[in-house]
Amino acid sequence: MADRRLKVFYTVARLLSFTKAAESLHMTQPAVTFQVRQLEEHFDTRLFDRTHNRVTLTDVGQVVYEVAERIFELYDEMERRVREMTGEMGGSLNIGASMTIAENMLPSLLGQFRKKHPDLNVRLKVGNTESIVSMVEHNVIDLAIVEGTVTNKNLLVEHCRSDELVVIMPPDHPLAKHKSLTVDQLMPYQFICREEGSGTREAILNYLNEQGYPEGWTVCMELGSPEAIKGAVEAGMGLSVMSKAGITKELKLDMLTAVPLDPPLLRDFSFVRQRHKFRLPAMEELLEFSRHFCQKEG
Repeated sequence: MADRRLKVFYTVARLLSFTKAAESLHMTQPAVTFQVRQLEEHFDTRLFDRTHNRVTLTDVGQVVYEVAERIFELYDEMERRVREMTGEMGGSLNIGASMTIAENMLPSLLGQFRKKHPDLNVRLKVGNTESIVSMVEHNVIDLAIVEGTVTNKNLLVEHCRSDELVVIMPPDHPLAKHKSLTVDQLMPYQFICREEGSGTREAILNYLNEQGYPEGWTVCMELGSPEAIKGAVEAGMGLSVMSKAGITKELKLDMLTAVPLDPPLLRDFSFVRQRHKFRLPAMEELLEFSRHFCQKEG
Protein backbone atom coordinates (compact mmCIF):
# COMPACT_ATOMS: atom_id res chain seq x y z
CA MET A 1 0.00 0.00 0.00
CA ALA A 2 2.88 2.37 0.73
CA ASP A 3 4.15 4.81 -1.91
CA ARG A 4 6.45 2.78 -4.17
CA ARG A 5 8.99 5.60 -4.36
CA LEU A 6 9.20 5.80 -0.58
CA LYS A 7 9.57 2.02 -0.26
CA VAL A 8 12.46 1.99 -2.74
CA PHE A 9 14.13 4.99 -1.08
CA TYR A 10 13.77 3.37 2.35
CA THR A 11 15.39 0.13 1.15
CA VAL A 12 18.35 1.99 -0.40
CA ALA A 13 18.73 4.03 2.80
CA ARG A 14 18.73 0.91 4.98
CA LEU A 15 21.31 -0.92 2.89
CA LEU A 16 23.21 2.17 1.69
CA SER A 17 23.52 0.46 -1.66
CA PHE A 18 21.50 0.75 -4.88
CA THR A 19 22.74 -2.68 -5.97
CA LYS A 20 21.70 -4.46 -2.76
CA ALA A 21 18.37 -2.61 -2.75
CA ALA A 22 17.67 -3.80 -6.29
CA GLU A 23 18.40 -7.40 -5.26
CA SER A 24 16.21 -7.09 -2.15
CA LEU A 25 13.30 -5.60 -4.09
CA HIS A 26 13.72 -7.87 -7.13
CA MET A 27 14.13 -4.82 -9.37
CA THR A 28 16.77 -3.69 -11.82
CA GLN A 29 19.24 -1.10 -10.58
CA PRO A 30 18.10 1.52 -13.15
CA ALA A 31 14.50 1.07 -11.91
CA VAL A 32 15.65 1.67 -8.33
CA THR A 33 17.55 4.78 -9.39
CA PHE A 34 14.51 6.06 -11.29
CA GLN A 35 12.21 5.70 -8.26
CA VAL A 36 14.67 7.53 -6.00
CA ARG A 37 15.07 10.35 -8.54
CA GLN A 38 11.30 10.73 -8.69
CA LEU A 39 11.17 11.15 -4.92
CA GLU A 40 14.05 13.65 -5.05
CA GLU A 41 12.17 15.61 -7.71
CA HIS A 42 9.07 15.57 -5.51
CA PHE A 43 11.02 17.13 -2.61
CA ASP A 44 13.20 19.19 -4.99
CA THR A 45 16.39 18.19 -3.18
CA ARG A 46 18.96 15.43 -3.09
CA LEU A 47 18.38 12.58 -0.62
CA PHE A 48 21.67 10.75 -1.21
CA ASP A 49 25.28 11.75 -1.72
CA ARG A 50 27.17 9.47 -4.10
CA THR A 51 30.94 9.94 -3.81
CA HIS A 52 33.90 7.55 -4.17
CA ASN A 53 31.60 4.58 -4.80
CA ARG A 54 29.84 5.19 -1.48
CA VAL A 55 26.21 6.08 -0.83
CA THR A 56 25.34 8.24 2.18
CA LEU A 57 22.19 10.07 3.25
CA THR A 58 22.03 13.84 3.07
CA ASP A 59 20.57 15.69 6.09
CA VAL A 60 17.20 15.83 4.31
CA GLY A 61 17.52 12.17 3.36
CA GLN A 62 18.08 11.25 7.01
CA VAL A 63 14.86 13.02 8.00
CA VAL A 64 12.91 11.30 5.21
CA TYR A 65 14.39 7.95 6.27
CA GLU A 66 13.41 8.37 9.94
CA VAL A 67 9.84 9.42 9.08
CA ALA A 68 9.54 6.65 6.46
CA GLU A 69 10.53 4.11 9.11
CA ARG A 70 7.66 5.27 11.34
CA ILE A 71 5.27 5.19 8.37
CA PHE A 72 6.16 1.58 7.56
CA GLU A 73 5.86 0.59 11.22
CA LEU A 74 2.31 2.00 11.17
CA TYR A 75 1.56 0.09 7.97
CA ASP A 76 2.83 -3.09 9.66
CA GLU A 77 0.65 -2.40 12.69
CA MET A 78 -2.38 -1.81 10.50
CA GLU A 79 -1.78 -5.08 8.61
CA ARG A 80 -1.29 -6.98 11.85
CA ARG A 81 -4.40 -5.64 13.53
CA VAL A 82 -6.62 -6.22 10.51
CA ARG A 83 -5.31 -9.77 10.09
CA GLU A 84 -5.86 -10.45 13.79
CA MET A 85 -9.47 -9.24 13.50
CA THR A 86 -10.16 -11.26 10.37
CA GLY A 87 -8.22 -14.33 11.48
CA GLU A 88 -6.29 -14.39 8.21
CA MET A 89 -3.13 -16.50 8.15
CA GLY A 90 -2.24 -16.15 4.47
CA GLY A 91 0.43 -14.01 2.89
CA SER A 92 4.18 -14.54 2.96
CA LEU A 93 7.03 -14.66 5.46
CA ASN A 94 10.66 -13.80 4.84
CA ILE A 95 13.01 -15.87 6.97
CA GLY A 96 16.72 -16.59 6.94
CA ALA A 97 19.06 -19.28 8.21
CA SER A 98 22.74 -19.99 8.40
CA MET A 99 23.96 -22.75 6.09
CA THR A 100 24.29 -25.41 8.78
CA ILE A 101 20.70 -24.91 9.94
CA ALA A 102 19.29 -24.52 6.42
CA GLU A 103 20.82 -27.83 5.33
CA ASN A 104 20.03 -29.89 8.43
CA MET A 105 17.13 -28.53 10.48
CA LEU A 106 14.97 -26.35 8.25
CA PRO A 107 13.82 -28.87 5.63
CA SER A 108 11.98 -30.89 8.27
CA LEU A 109 10.77 -27.83 10.21
CA LEU A 110 9.40 -25.98 7.16
CA GLY A 111 7.97 -29.17 5.68
CA GLN A 112 5.90 -29.79 8.80
CA PHE A 113 4.91 -26.12 9.06
CA ARG A 114 3.74 -25.99 5.43
CA LYS A 115 1.51 -29.04 5.96
CA LYS A 116 -0.21 -27.10 8.72
CA HIS A 117 -0.39 -23.83 6.74
CA PRO A 118 -0.38 -24.68 3.00
CA ASP A 119 -1.60 -21.20 1.97
CA LEU A 120 1.34 -19.44 3.60
CA ASN A 121 4.27 -18.60 1.33
CA VAL A 122 7.66 -18.85 3.08
CA ARG A 123 10.68 -17.20 1.44
CA LEU A 124 14.05 -18.44 2.72
CA LYS A 125 17.43 -16.74 2.43
CA VAL A 126 20.58 -18.70 3.27
CA GLY A 127 24.04 -17.40 4.15
CA ASN A 128 26.62 -17.44 6.91
CA THR A 129 25.58 -16.21 10.36
CA GLU A 130 27.03 -12.73 9.89
CA SER A 131 25.16 -12.07 6.63
CA ILE A 132 21.85 -13.46 7.92
CA VAL A 133 21.98 -11.37 11.12
CA SER A 134 22.68 -8.31 8.95
CA MET A 135 19.52 -9.08 6.93
CA VAL A 136 17.46 -9.09 10.13
CA GLU A 137 19.02 -5.82 11.24
CA HIS A 138 18.24 -4.20 7.88
CA ASN A 139 14.69 -5.56 7.79
CA VAL A 140 15.28 -7.75 4.73
CA ILE A 141 13.98 -10.79 6.62
CA ASP A 142 11.57 -11.08 9.55
CA LEU A 143 13.06 -14.01 11.45
CA ALA A 144 16.39 -15.83 11.39
CA ILE A 145 17.71 -19.05 12.88
CA VAL A 146 21.49 -19.00 13.21
CA GLU A 147 24.31 -20.68 15.10
CA GLY A 148 26.91 -18.91 17.19
CA THR A 149 26.91 -15.72 19.22
CA VAL A 150 24.82 -12.69 18.20
CA THR A 151 25.99 -9.52 19.96
CA ASN A 152 23.78 -6.90 18.28
CA LYS A 153 21.85 -5.25 21.15
CA ASN A 154 19.16 -3.96 18.77
CA LEU A 155 18.03 -7.51 18.03
CA LEU A 156 16.11 -9.99 20.14
CA VAL A 157 18.00 -13.28 20.47
CA GLU A 158 16.25 -16.37 21.86
CA HIS A 159 17.83 -19.77 22.46
CA CYS A 160 16.46 -22.43 20.12
CA ARG A 161 18.43 -25.60 20.91
CA SER A 162 21.97 -26.83 21.56
CA ASP A 163 24.21 -28.37 18.94
CA GLU A 164 27.38 -30.44 19.32
CA LEU A 165 30.36 -29.96 17.02
CA VAL A 166 32.52 -33.01 16.34
CA VAL A 167 35.77 -33.78 14.52
CA ILE A 168 35.17 -35.39 11.11
CA MET A 169 37.62 -37.51 9.13
CA PRO A 170 37.73 -40.44 6.68
CA PRO A 171 36.97 -43.82 8.30
CA ASP A 172 40.55 -45.03 7.70
CA HIS A 173 42.18 -42.02 9.40
CA PRO A 174 44.64 -42.80 12.27
CA LEU A 175 42.41 -40.91 14.73
CA ALA A 176 39.15 -42.56 13.66
CA LYS A 177 39.18 -45.22 16.40
CA HIS A 178 39.44 -42.74 19.26
CA LYS A 179 36.40 -42.26 21.51
CA SER A 180 37.24 -38.56 21.96
CA LEU A 181 39.98 -36.16 20.93
CA THR A 182 41.72 -33.29 22.68
CA VAL A 183 43.05 -30.25 20.86
CA ASP A 184 46.61 -31.45 21.62
CA GLN A 185 45.95 -34.61 19.61
CA LEU A 186 44.61 -32.62 16.64
CA MET A 187 47.39 -30.06 16.34
CA PRO A 188 49.70 -32.12 14.06
CA TYR A 189 46.97 -32.41 11.39
CA GLN A 190 45.82 -30.06 8.61
CA PHE A 191 42.47 -28.35 9.18
CA ILE A 192 39.69 -27.40 6.73
CA CYS A 193 37.49 -24.54 7.94
CA ARG A 194 34.57 -22.30 6.97
CA GLU A 195 34.92 -18.73 5.71
CA GLU A 196 35.02 -15.53 7.79
CA GLY A 197 31.58 -14.70 9.19
CA SER A 198 30.59 -18.33 9.72
CA GLY A 199 29.09 -19.15 13.11
CA THR A 200 30.77 -22.56 13.03
CA ARG A 201 34.17 -20.99 12.45
CA GLU A 202 33.62 -18.53 15.32
CA ALA A 203 32.62 -21.36 17.69
CA ILE A 204 35.75 -23.38 16.79
CA LEU A 205 38.11 -20.41 17.21
CA ASN A 206 36.59 -19.56 20.60
CA TYR A 207 36.97 -23.19 21.68
CA LEU A 208 40.62 -23.34 20.58
CA ASN A 209 41.32 -20.12 22.46
CA GLU A 210 39.74 -21.57 25.62
CA GLN A 211 41.93 -24.67 25.26
CA GLY A 212 45.08 -22.55 25.12
CA TYR A 213 45.54 -22.34 21.35
CA PRO A 214 44.66 -18.74 20.37
CA GLU A 215 46.59 -19.14 17.10
CA GLY A 216 44.31 -22.03 16.09
CA TRP A 217 45.08 -25.00 13.85
CA THR A 218 47.12 -24.99 10.66
CA VAL A 219 44.46 -24.20 8.04
CA CYS A 220 45.02 -25.81 4.65
CA MET A 221 41.71 -24.78 3.07
CA GLU A 222 38.75 -22.41 3.62
CA LEU A 223 35.42 -23.42 2.07
CA GLY A 224 32.06 -21.68 1.91
CA SER A 225 29.61 -24.46 2.76
CA PRO A 226 29.29 -27.57 4.96
CA GLU A 227 28.79 -29.77 1.86
CA ALA A 228 32.08 -28.58 0.35
CA ILE A 229 33.90 -29.27 3.61
CA LYS A 230 32.47 -32.80 3.89
CA GLY A 231 33.63 -33.54 0.35
CA ALA A 232 37.15 -32.25 1.03
CA VAL A 233 37.44 -34.25 4.26
CA GLU A 234 36.16 -37.39 2.55
CA ALA A 235 38.84 -36.90 -0.11
CA GLY A 236 41.52 -36.90 2.61
CA MET A 237 42.52 -33.24 2.31
CA GLY A 238 42.34 -32.61 6.06
CA LEU A 239 40.25 -32.77 9.22
CA SER A 240 37.38 -30.48 10.11
CA VAL A 241 34.89 -29.76 12.88
CA MET A 242 31.20 -29.43 12.13
CA SER A 243 27.70 -30.04 13.44
CA LYS A 244 26.98 -33.64 14.40
CA ALA A 245 23.47 -33.14 13.00
CA GLY A 246 24.94 -32.34 9.58
CA ILE A 247 26.73 -35.63 8.93
CA THR A 248 23.98 -38.20 9.62
CA LYS A 249 23.89 -39.44 6.02
CA GLU A 250 27.68 -39.67 5.70
CA LEU A 251 27.96 -41.66 8.95
CA LYS A 252 25.28 -44.13 7.84
CA LEU A 253 27.04 -44.65 4.49
CA ASP A 254 30.45 -44.96 6.20
CA MET A 255 31.78 -42.05 4.16
CA LEU A 256 32.99 -40.15 7.25
CA THR A 257 33.76 -40.84 10.89
CA ALA A 258 32.88 -38.43 13.71
CA VAL A 259 34.77 -38.21 17.00
CA PRO A 260 33.62 -35.95 19.88
CA LEU A 261 35.97 -33.35 21.31
CA ASP A 262 37.21 -33.53 24.89
CA PRO A 263 35.90 -31.39 26.49
CA PRO A 264 32.77 -31.38 24.28
CA LEU A 265 32.18 -28.40 21.99
CA LEU A 266 28.58 -27.20 22.26
CA ARG A 267 26.99 -24.09 20.78
CA ASP A 268 23.53 -22.57 20.58
CA PHE A 269 21.11 -22.31 17.71
CA SER A 270 19.14 -19.07 18.17
CA PHE A 271 16.09 -17.25 16.84
CA VAL A 272 16.94 -13.67 15.89
CA ARG A 273 14.40 -10.94 15.19
CA GLN A 274 13.98 -7.20 15.52
CA ARG A 275 13.13 -6.11 19.04
CA HIS A 276 10.38 -3.59 18.28
CA LYS A 277 8.99 -4.72 14.94
CA PHE A 278 5.27 -5.51 14.71
CA ARG A 279 4.75 -9.14 13.78
CA LEU A 280 1.88 -10.63 11.82
CA PRO A 281 -0.02 -13.61 13.23
CA ALA A 282 1.69 -15.84 10.66
CA MET A 283 5.10 -14.87 12.05
CA GLU A 284 3.97 -15.53 15.61
CA GLU A 285 2.64 -18.91 14.48
CA LEU A 286 5.94 -19.82 12.77
CA LEU A 287 7.96 -18.73 15.80
CA GLU A 288 5.82 -20.74 18.21
CA PHE A 289 5.89 -23.77 15.88
CA SER A 290 9.70 -23.49 15.65
CA ARG A 291 10.04 -23.32 19.43
CA HIS A 292 8.11 -26.57 19.85
CA PHE A 293 10.01 -28.19 16.98
CA CYS A 294 13.39 -27.30 18.55
CA GLN A 295 12.32 -28.58 21.98
CA LYS A 296 11.22 -31.88 20.42
CA GLU A 297 14.29 -32.27 18.22
CA GLY A 298 16.79 -30.93 20.73
